[in-house]
Amino acid sequence: MKKILILIAAVIITSCSDNLEGLNKNIKDPSAVPGESLFTGAQKNLVDQIVDLNVNNNNTKLWSQYLQETTYTDESNYDQVTRTIPGTQWSVLYKDVLKDLDEAAKVIEATTYPLASDAELKSNKLQVIEILKVYTYSILVETFGDVPYSESLDIDNLLPKYDNGLTVYKDLVTRLTAAISALDTSKGSFDTADNIYAGDVTSWKKFAASLKLRMGILLSDVDNAFAKSTVESAVATGVFTSNADNANFKYLPADPNTHPVHANLVLSGRHDFVAAETIVEIMQPRSYEYLEDTNEDGTIDSKDDKTVVPGSVTVTDPRMKYFFSDNYDADKTVSQTVYLGGIIGSTSGFASHTQVSAKVEAADAPGVILDYAEVEFLLAEASARTFSVGGTTASHYNTAIEASILNWGGTAAEATTYLAQPTVSYLTAIATSTAAMPWKEVIGTQKWLALYNRGFEAWTSIRLLDFPEMKTPSDALSGYPNKYTYPVIEQTLNRANYTSASAAIGSDTAEQKLFWDKN
Repeated sequence: MKKILILIAAVIITSCSDNLEGLNKNIKDPSAVPGESLFTGAQKNLVDQIVDLNVNNNNTKLWSQYLQETTYTDESNYDQVTRTIPGTQWSVLYKDVLKDLDEAAKVIEATTYPLASDAELKSNKLQVIEILKVYTYSILVETFGDVPYSESLDIDNLLPKYDNGLTVYKDLVTRLTAAISALDTSKGSFDTADNIYAGDVTSWKKFAASLKLRMGILLSDVDNAFAKSTVESAVATGVFTSNADNANFKYLPADPNTHPVHANLVLSGRHDFVAAETIVEIMQPRSYEYLEDTNEDGTIDSKDDKTVVPGSVTVTDPRMKYFFSDNYDADKTVSQTVYLGGIIGSTSGFASHTQVSAKVEAADAPGVILDYAEVEFLLAEASARTFSVGGTTASHYNTAIEASILNWGGTAAEATTYLAQPTVSYLTAIATSTAAMPWKEVIGTQKWLALYNRGFEAWTSIRLLDFPEMKTPSDALSGYPNKYTYPVIEQTLNRANYTSASAAIGSDTAEQKLFWDKN
């Protein structure tokens, strides 16, 4: 009898223990995150970082001199330290993008999908992830030069070595080529979990080929033979052929899923940015006359001290009204609308300078990471470098400009009129250029205009082609930034590898040119 009671007690205790443990289980939340969800989050983190304007995250729209700060001008003056911008770029791209993409691939690979229709999408999903990983690593190399690569995603290695930037970049091209070949365009991929192409594999294949074109062009000055074969292979695969192919991340009209620029300019309630004089004066050439000097020493110390000569204003670019608001007129006696950009590196009053347009600051504006206009400019560059890509340099250049104007809301007639101007017409502009390589000036300037609001790629284009020339900020802390300096945390915690990488690239200074920036 005693044995029976002991047995019953043991059963009761075990049962109670099991029940108590059950109370500690969270039955409402999933025990594991689906790979598709990880992909969606990583994709958004990637695009957010690339298109952001927040000075804590991304300063490339300031460095590309599309915009100027109104009050706090550190970032316009090339300050990379106060807000630790390099550290943010490094952390987001490694931790919030690459690591999540890597985990997404592992989860999807290990998942057994009950429906055959879902199972057959697995391979394409893995290739789309691979394409975005290549894109992300390419941005890191273009930003820093030598970066952790072969040891970068090992969570047990807190001190990864840095790999040679050129070696990494070429390996990324190889990986991209393999991913392109592995895509099966007869099947789908992520469907609604993909906020760029909604899982359309044909579009992802065009994106990958266009990315390969861009990466090939970047290597033109450092390894021309490799660049040529890469570019020609990409074109043979099939790159973007219209604005319908653009890689636009789809943001929503409501917070917290709005475009980051909307959050920066509207939801923040702040007035931190206005148009920069560099882009305004290229898009709207005009003559100035100075007002009566207001300083005791007779100097002109502000853009507000000069006014536009009546009748001299000509808005030559039909995109001006889409880029910027026309709410500011520098001189009300002038019949035309006048745009006024802030002096680079100086405080520029919000109300007294041109601001961005409602189109740019819209909540659901697209998050662009690659578009048709850029692809056509890349083809124009390839043709100028005598790569075999079909068409002429001028034809690709013209198509690129028209694609940009149409994409912003302009018309084909406006594009025709714009292209007829002597400063825009390819052959005329080439003939009058005094640059050592005229095509770099002509293509570089128009490509930069087409990349408006796409700071990172514009910054890369400026560094590669050296046009248009950027103005020197009034209180510049360095020369023009050719790279992000390595994050402070890397300098501190991964000191040995950081020191080795800095020596390998030349120096860890803002002015240090990276391996692909030869001219």
